[in-house]
Amino acid sequence: MDPYDLSFHRIMSKSVDRRSVMAASASSGQGTWEPVIGLETHVQLGTNSKIFTSASTTFGDDPNIHIDPVVCGLPGTLPVLNQKVLEYAVKAGMALNLQIAEHSKFDRKQYFYPDLPKNYQISQFDEPIAEEGWIDVEVAEKGKDTYTKRIGIERLHMEEDAGKLVHAGSDRLAGSTHSLVDYNRAGVALAEIVSKPDLRTGREAAEYASEIRRIMRYLGVSDGNMQEGSLRCDVNISVRQGPDEPFGTKVEIKNMNSFSAIQKACEYEIQRQIKAYETGEPVVQETRLWDEGKQITKSMRSKEGSSDYRYFPDPDLGPIEVNEERREGWRAELPELPGAKRHRYAEEFGLSVYDARVLTDERSMAEYFEAAVAAGAEAKGVANWIQGDIAAYVNANRLGYSELPLRPEQLAEMVKLIDGGKISGKIAKEILPELLEKGGSPKAIVDERGLGMISDPAAITTIVEELLAAHPDEVEAFRGGKTKLQGFFVGQLMKKTGGKADPKLANQILSQKLKG
Repeated sequence: MDPYDLSFHRIMSKSVDRRSVMAASASSGQGTWEPVIGLETHVQLGTNSKIFTSASTTFGDDPNIHIDPVVCGLPGTLPVLNQKVLEYAVKAGMALNLQIAEHSKFDRKQYFYPDLPKNYQISQFDEPIAEEGWIDVEVAEKGKDTYTKRIGIERLHMEEDAGKLVHAGSDRLAGSTHSLVDYNRAGVALAEIVSKPDLRTGREAAEYASEIRRIMRYLGVSDGNMQEGSLRCDVNISVRQGPDEPFGTKVEIKNMNSFSAIQKACEYEIQRQIKAYETGEPVVQETRLWDEGKQITKSMRSKEGSSDYRYFPDPDLGPIEVNEERREGWRAELPELPGAKRHRYAEEFGLSVYDARVLTDERSMAEYFEAAVAAGAEAKGVANWIQGDIAAYVNANRLGYSELPLRPEQLAEMVKLIDGGKISGKIAKEILPELLEKGGSPKAIVDERGLGMISDPAAITTIVEELLAAHPDEVEAFRGGKTKLQGFFVGQLMKKTGGKADPKLANQILSQKLKG
């Protein structure tokens, strides 16, 4: 029985809220059926060289140029563990609240497939590097309040990746005339993270995978790029009639490469299995694939068990020892993780759950936000600008926040000008594109161009009186009950002043003058 099978046939962890599970099941048309979902997440560790050799891990180069005798398993070659892989795996385990093993080992997993050059994969079986952990996941189900759920994690183990088959004449095996093998990815370091079967909806599964990716990116151990295969998910699903019933037959869906695909594949497969049970059709233990075009799962092959893989300890690799001093040294290097940041932003800055979630999605965005607040700006104002125009610019230009010409202290200066009544939000919008392109001092730009806000009551009163004299019909209509016309006068005032009039003061004076 493989490690996931062991976890899948344990009783649901105590962290699961059964009442919310059953409510979710009933509201989604599942009746008394309860889905049971677990994920196996394969994270490519971001080392420059492979797990057991110095061959490069560069993505996107010509086929079969990042290989060597060790990758190909040629006679007489010996693998040597990349110590950076061990460090990254241990840090990932710590961030997932796993217990790090002082002693672990590598095993050979036997199977025969064209993309596996040695006809076995070096992995970890019964003594993984880390076991028994958890993460808290915030789930926003459509039409419901966001809730937090603790998902158990069975284990994290290190292994090498396989190569890649390129099917000619078609984008998939079916319909291709022949297949080519690219071994560039073979031997790349992976951390496989196996959850406990604590997930109950497709949305929970997608949010769990998203949080795993977010944590790995915060740690800097992986870029989590799903398009390049740096993070891939296999989903295991069964259904049962209530939380106290035995698990049903497990089906695996391989290689999900987007969070939306994870959610949709789970939702489809749950309904497929329920329908099968209710109509008397068999549900068999098998591996299925998600067809994005047709939005369905398709049978691929019967599911292997651990006995088929004939695991045994790798004779070429010695035991892995991680002593306490080494563990604690790596623990001290861990950054504040996204979950902790979200809670701190809500408590320290008073931000909403939504704002905290968006700002902490990427570590670089969170650091940019914190630097702007540290420069003296009000947190909510900074958050609004980052989530709006600044994020749009960063995404459109594919920049990191550390590359942005507008530095955090300059954003803070602009927010303080707005909050201090020196400029309006409209003026800030006008100067922001230049600041995003070139950086610089917002105050200097405002002073140089005379863009400061008009906040002199006498000056605004004069302009208001001129406007009222120029629009007597509208004044009469306002005094006749059409009070919405005040918005018309505000617009005219802003137009006349180039958006520089203090909006609050302008509204007060307009209201007084219009009422006579």
